[in-house]
Amino acid sequence: MTPAVTVIVPGYDVAAYAGEALDSLRAQTRTDWTAILVDDASTDETGALFDAAAADDDRFRVVHHPAQRGLGAARNSGLELVRTPFVGFLDADDRLTPRALERLVGTLTASGSDFALGAYVRLRPDTAGSYTAGMVQPWVAAATDPTRLGTTLDEHPEASGNIVAWSKVSRTDLWHRTGLRFPVGKAYEDQVVAQQMYTRARAFDVIPDVVVEWRERADGSSITQHKGELPVLRDYLDALTGGIAVLDAAGQTRAAASRVRLILTMDLPPLVDLARDHVDDAYRRDLGAFARALWARTDGAELPQPAATAVAAARLW
Repeated sequence: MTPAVTVIVPGYDVAAYAGEALDSLRAQTRTDWTAILVDDASTDETGALFDAAAADDDRFRVVHHPAQRGLGAARNSGLELVRTPFVGFLDADDRLTPRALERLVGTLTASGSDFALGAYVRLRPDTAGSYTAGMVQPWVAAATDPTRLGTTLDEHPEASGNIVAWSKVSRTDLWHRTGLRFPVGKAYEDQVVAQQMYTRARAFDVIPDVVVEWRERADGSSITQHKGELPVLRDYLDALTGGIAVLDAAGQTRAAASRVRLILTMDLPPLVDLARDHVDDAYRRDLGAFARALWARTDGAELPQPAATAVAAARLW
């Protein structure tokens, strides 16, 4: 069977979870896929798991980085090898839902749009040592529900809140036509790329289906769980700022305003909690400058609690 879609699966030291990610591909109701597994110089058994999958199923292909280069570079390595009409991403510690490829590729085939995005949920550890999928959060639903085919940011600015790479399948032509690639050496590398996709696509689709279960690791080892570290915070704020700058440059004022409000409401409060007792004053200074810059764009618009309290505190730092 000629594959229709390539799924790029980057992984670094995720042997504890990679088997579930690969099983979620094997369980897809749409079977005309191929996967490029990129081992980013793992020090555990991730590379061996990838090799075993490829030995057992020729839909898997493995790339081994000789030295760790980061998630953005790993995704870029995969993109260079894509030969199918469609491409998507799956981090090796997450899981696709069984109908994810069927729904995303099927939607694009019917609509002719450049990419499609779906909803996602958190996989959180429970007291029994397992992981339980949560509910679709309001900001995720705002971007993906109800179904919209052939839409744009002009028509649906709230889509800009869906900034993760792995909730989408796109036409490979979009990456070739626009020269899109992930930034290298930065955390949160998909934030800017997502906004570039929205602003450069001729049209995109949104569907309310949950397509990915996004793991919050029990051992706290994922990058999203290290926002209390100053270098990680700076990468995070740079990514948020860079994404808004993409929207500004494209003249997407409504999408930029929607993104600013979502960041102030959802992203800033937990960062303020981390900052209050942080040992490094630079953490508070950087967060304060970021909060003031975003607040200046709101014209004093009222925010819900606890976001209003958090923003007021951060503006004083």
